[in-house]
Amino acid sequence: MKLGLQIPDFTWPNGASALGADLAAVVRAGDRAGFDSIAVMDHFFQIGAVGPTENDMLEAYTTLGFIAAHTERAKLLTVVTGVLYRHPGLLAKAITTLDVLSGGRAILGIGAGWNEEESRGLGFPFPSVSERFELLEENLQYVLQMWADGDAPFKSKHFDAGRLLNVPQALSKPRPPIMIGGGGEKKTLRLVAKYADACNLFNGPDLERKLDVLRQHCENEGRDYDSITKTVYHILDVGENGEKSGELLAELERLNGLGIQVALGMVPHVHRPVVLEKFATEVIPAAEKLA
Repeated sequence: MKLGLQIPDFTWPNGASALGADLAAVVRAGDRAGFDSIAVMDHFFQIGAVGPTENDMLEAYTTLGFIAAHTERAKLLTVVTGVLYRHPGLLAKAITTLDVLSGGRAILGIGAGWNEEESRGLGFPFPSVSERFELLEENLQYVLQMWADGDAPFKSKHFDAGRLLNVPQALSKPRPPIMIGGGGEKKTLRLVAKYADACNLFNGPDLERKLDVLRQHCENEGRDYDSITKTVYHILDVGENGEKSGELLAELERLNGLGIQVALGMVPHVHRPVVLEKFATEVIPAAEKLA
């Protein structure tokens, strides 16, 4: 099993003036520790599950570009980009640019979006659920065409583009992987089966059922279920000094038994060097042995 480090909180002890240096130190340590990926959220306001709305929040793709410059091997992604915030042409160019400048390490994490508070606050349109899912599918179709050969036009219900020119193309072959986040059983998991290379589910009591639903959608779409990487969001908590490492490894073993291949999430106390050292010496080597 592989582990991904998500960084959702930027209200750090040394303040904004030191945030660049502090973030660089954390992601370098995470990269050296062996995390398979490093991720950020795609939000403009902090979300309630992490902290007060007014807490610090960095723009996702600017931050991933910065992280790329301070790492060498970890894949880079958002968990996950909301389709409300960027035209798909801009999104495809952002991912392509990240992929080229990082040496082929970009992943597109994408979902329908949900945060009405930040959308209304900054003046982004916030359409209905059904329209957001229309936008999600059309975004997927658009970016896939951007990463294919040629520069043909693209026309759909919401987009009308005359020439999908994308130069330079991404280094990742055949294209950057696509991970769809969310566990909606009728729409989201159907889109995973139809378009995605990976899903991202929450580690909750319904996880096994979600996987069964995804399997059924794969059968309906003629897709090999095993070709989709199953990832789960789980807080990777080893405690302030590594005292919870055993508990985390037990949970990773359980998830592995369900067919989960990647666990990604925030690491509490990530600023403490002992925490990432514990991942490097104990947790990640043990997780990688799970089969």
